[in-house]
Amino acid sequence: MSEIELIKRAGSGDPQASRELYRRYAPRVYAIVRRLAGDDALAEDWAQEAWVRAFRALPGFRGESRFSTWLHRIAVNSALHGRRWRDRRTRHEVALPAVLPQRDSGDRTVLRLALDRALDSLPDGMRRVLVLHDVEGYTHEEIAGLLGVTPGTSKSQLFKARARMRKLLRPPREAPNGEEVCHI
Repeated sequence: MSEIELIKRAGSGDPQASRELYRRYAPRVYAIVRRLAGDDALAEDWAQEAWVRAFRALPGFRGESRFSTWLHRIAVNSALHGRRWRDRRTRHEVALPAVLPQRDSGDRTVLRLALDRALDSLPDGMRRVLVLHDVEGYTHEEIAGLLGVTPGTSKSQLFKARARMRKLLRPPREAPNGEEVCHI
């Protein structure tokens, strides 16, 4: 079944077509939302919310852009909405720093974990701009429109985020007891 036919059928309420759209695009939606959420549990919730919004809006999909682009925008907006809602509720919480022992740096899994932890440790504004620009490919003007900031603020946040990531991912220093320590 073609994507256009699948979209039309899902928009008409066909559960089989809806399941197939979900099967095709769920990994991408989750990946987008996870990068913005900084947390697996939040990402699951926000991805689910993105799908609810997408299926509600599907009958109005006009096909002026690719379906994946349309869905991507819904996922980003759902994550940003979730982040704003969460920020209002957790404004007074203080995060505890985590110190992890350094493991084999050649292991891709360890590198991915280090990258995820470094990204998760960035302040929200920096993380959002870094993910939207460097990972998702948005321009500073598009980011400004999405986040309600100026393009200059977006550029500044990106510069600061990259500097902070370099600092967080630099080779570990040796602790006084001889162990290697990574501050992420």
